Parts: sequence; C-alpha cells; structure tokens
Amino acid sequence: MDQNSTPATPAPVAGDNEYRQRRLEHMKALEERGYPPFGSRFDRDGLISAVRASRPDLLAEAAAIKESQAAALAAEAAKPEADDRARAVADKADAEAKAALVEATEAAGMSAARNTPPGGCAATPLSEGGETVEVPPSERGDAPQGQGGVLRAAPKPALCRVAGRVLALRDMGKTIFVDLRDGTGRIQLFVNKKQMGDEPFDAFKLVDIGDHVGAEGEFFVTRTGELSVRVNRWTMLSKALLQPPEKFHGLVDQEERYRKRYVDLFTNPESRRRFDTRIAIVRELRRYLEGLGYQEVETPMMQPQAGGAAARPFITHYNALDCDMFMRIAPELYLKRLIVGGFDKVFELNRDFRNEGLDRTHNPEFTVLEVYAAYGDRLTMKDLVEGMFDHLCKTVLHTYEVEYGEAKEILNFKPPFREAAYSDLVREKMGADWFDLPLDAARERARAAGLDEIDPAWDMLLLTHEVYDKLIEKTLRQPTFVTRIPRQFVPLAKRCADDDSLVDVFEFVVGGKELCPGYSEQNNPLVQRAAFEDQAGEDPEKIDEDFIAALEYGMPPTGGLGMGIDRLVMMLTGTEVIRDVILFPQLKKLS
Repeated sequence: MDQNSTPATPAPVAGDNEYRQRRLEHMKALEERGYPPFGSRFDRDGLISAVRASRPDLLAEAAAIKESQAAALAAEAAKPEADDRARAVADKADAEAKAALVEATEAAGMSAARNTPPGGCAATPLSEGGETVEVPPSERGDAPQGQGGVLRAAPKPALCRVAGRVLALRDMGKTIFVDLRDGTGRIQLFVNKKQMGDEPFDAFKLVDIGDHVGAEGEFFVTRTGELSVRVNRWTMLSKALLQPPEKFHGLVDQEERYRKRYVDLFTNPESRRRFDTRIAIVRELRRYLEGLGYQEVETPMMQPQAGGAAARPFITHYNALDCDMFMRIAPELYLKRLIVGGFDKVFELNRDFRNEGLDRTHNPEFTVLEVYAAYGDRLTMKDLVEGMFDHLCKTVLHTYEVEYGEAKEILNFKPPFREAAYSDLVREKMGADWFDLPLDAARERARAAGLDEIDPAWDMLLLTHEVYDKLIEKTLRQPTFVTRIPRQFVPLAKRCADDDSLVDVFEFVVGGKELCPGYSEQNNPLVQRAAFEDQAGEDPEKIDEDFIAALEYGMPPTGGLGMGIDRLVMMLTGTEVIRDVILFPQLKKLS
C-alpha cells in the first residue's frame, strides 16, 4: 500500500454522530478522487501573519475599503431612526477598520525597513516561478524578504503558498469562501470553479470545517476589503473526523475547555493570545535576567527532604536507591548551595509541586522563577522586580496598564511601586493602638472589622497575621511591596538590623494577591539552625543538615526572590482563574 493511502473506511461504531459519519464518507471520496486525506509535507511561504505582511500595498487597499464601509455604516447609525443593532454593526465595522489600518501601517513599516538593507539591494522570495537572483530596489516586487539569504525575484501577480486549518466555509455554488488559520493569523481563500477547474473544485467540496489544507494562488482584495488568495491549486493535508465547536463561540463549557485544550486553542482566539503572551513573558524574563549576568541552572526535582518552604509535599519512591523522595516544593536550598559554590547570580525557571489546595488561584503543579544574587539584599530584589515589570510592559504588553478581571480594574505596572511596612498597614486598618491592645480586646476589634473565624488558640502574632491575610492583603490592588514582616513567618530570611523581631523581606502584592516574596537571605548558619529547629518542632529529621553545612562553609550576603509564573501571567493578562493560564491544568479524572 502506498504510504500516503488510507485504509478502507472503518465501519461506524456505536456513538458516532452524523457529522463523523459524513466526514468518514468525505474521507473515502477524497481518496477515490486522488486526494489522500492525510497528506505529507507542504512547503508554504511562511506563517499566515508573515504572508499577509508581505503585501503592504494590498493591506493598505483593504484598510481603505474597510474605512469607507465603516464611515458609511457610522452615518447610518447616526440617523435618528437607527436602532441598537445598527449601532453595534457600525461599532464592529469601525473596530475592524482600525485593526486593518494598524496591520497595514505595521506592514508598511516592516516593508520599508526590509527594503533598505546595507548595500542598498533588497530581494524577495517566492515559492514558485522565481529564480535565485539579486533584485535592485527599482525592480523589486512586494513579496517578503527571503530566509537564510536565499533571494528570489517576484513575478507579478505575486503567487503565494499558504496552509492552515479551515475554520469557516461559505459555499456560494460555483465559489467557496474559506477562512484559513494557522497559529499566527487568518487569511481568506477564494475557491472558484472557473479558476480552478471542475475536478479540483468538486473535490474541494468534500473539505469540512476543521480540515487542514494547503493552497497556492494569487493575492487580491475583495470588494468588502478582505485580503484573499485566489486559489489555483490545493491539496488535502489532514481530514478532521470530529466536528469542531461552532465558530463564533468555541468551547462554551469551561471544564471542557480545560479537558480539550487542543480544541480550545484553535477555536478561541482569546485563549490562544493568552498563551502566546505567556510564552513571550517567559522568554523575556530569561532574556532580561541573562542580560544582567544571571545564569540559568537546573536543580533536583526529586529531593530527599522537602525544604525551602512550609508546604505538604508529593511523595514518590526511588526504586534504584530504594528510598522515598519528595517532589520539590521549592528549589531555594539548592540554589543557595550554588551561591556558596561561587555562582554569584543564578536563576531557575521550573516546576514546583505542593500537595495542597486546588482553587481559582492555586494549582498543585505550578511554574516558579527563583533568583539569587550574591552580595545583594532585599533592595537588590526590589530593583530587580521593578526592572522585570518595566521590561515586560515594554516588550510584551506595550503598555503599563492592564484591565484585570471581570470588573476591568486598571492595574498600573509603571515603576516605582509603593512600599509599606506590615505593621503600618495593620495600624491603618485596625487602629493606631492595635499592638497595645490586650488579646481579648484585639479579638473583639477583629470580629467587628469582619474577621469571622478566630481560633481561641491564636496569640497576638497569629491573630494579627490573620487580620493581614483576610482583611488587608485583598485591599492592596496596585503593586505594593509589604516589608518588615514578623520573623516567625519567614525562617530563611535575615533579621532587620533595627528590630530583631522582624525580617528584612518584602511580599510583592498586586490585585489583592501575593505575587512574589523577596529576601535578604539568612547566611548565618547558627541563626539558620535555630530557625529550622523552631520550625521542625519535635521532628529534627526535617532539618536539612547538608544545607546548614553549606552555610558553614560561608555564603556571602545574598538577595533572593521567588515569583509564581502562573500568577504573574494571570496579572498581566487580566485573568482571575489560574487554569486559564495553564495549558493542561490538573482535573479530576472522569469516571
């Protein structure tokens, strides 16, 4: 059997719906017509976004048409008898016209930059019909710049080869309009019987929504201002046997979106943009840190002791060593060992695992960035956080303001950020005399302020922290560094020089949630041991003796921070649910 041929169409099984059965029939019919439903390599001119940008002249023409249409619709909507629907149509047309103008302007800018290289000679590639030559600017066409130094002249009209998934089909009889998308954008295919010929056109009628196709043709702009490809030839690349969700709504059920993220990504542009933004954020964080001389390292994911944070670990068994191991809850202690070893600036961007709650803002498996700088402190990390946000806002978001959550609250990430001491925030909320109150009076005031559940075993320290967690933190909407926190809550940090009961740290809070802590790290092994012993209580095995030994070899003054990437992406994309920024979040197995 030919490697591209398809086995006989399988008999329908129980549960197959009419869509799947029809697609199986289409698959068989395509095979019979000489169109293998699962094709092989297709050399295209590039991603659809790049292909669109290669014709700035046509994008400008399309933008002008859309602008004219939007103006006409706006005039109609301004009439006294116009209804809400007319105004909505006009608003949509105006938004499309503005988007088209932006795309045309950007493409024109890229084209101008592309066409004036050093030496004054530009060249353009084309997938078919152009030989490899250098083309003077006076003879250059409008196709995009070549890749890898391959220069090809562009005959006119400019041909192109595109490939993607079919997300809409409008069959007008002898003409079919197709919305074709890849991971970067959309382009319209104009499939015409006269242009293509009877046999290829009839075969194209067997294409279904969700299929992948490749097409070759010529650029043009329709009367409605759509940049399109007039298709001369096409090929089948992949037949979708399952019906995708309806185009304009995608997957509506939220849990189904998480379980079938692969469908969500190609039917929901907003979801795809969110993950593109996440990828860009991670890339730019690495670039920023490496530009400052930080080195990325990797430390163990399985550890003999669960250290670096107070959390419940996942436990696994190492067969080769015949011992239980812990999935790491934090890489902190290993990264500090590297500081001892002479790595002055290190960071790790990887997964942590905590066998705890699963809710709108917590996931047991999550991505964390931890950074450590020898000879630094909390202020070093504060500067680093402000620099990170400045860089991300400039390179990824192109704005300092983000609309957050359903309320569309504006979060402003323009540094510098507010700094406030923990005790000052408590006094602002609970009264200037809070820390002088007897415990019973403090409990009554806390209840009156809205703290409903108070454990009788809490002392003033724990009661105050509960007041902060439940009543104060959620009010810190704009980026805020909360500093000078009681030392009992941060055993790995250095104490404040002017108050032994506090530690020199910050908690960076945005939108009412902690985004990252930053420390002046504890480097005194004697004080660190005492803090570990206090934390371990009657279980001395929880003390990491090897880490204490590392400190005894000497660790320089060090600044460190840990930032949850999932929560960072939530903040910068305006998302309130953590599962919306994790490609494949953990879900309960369906029975």
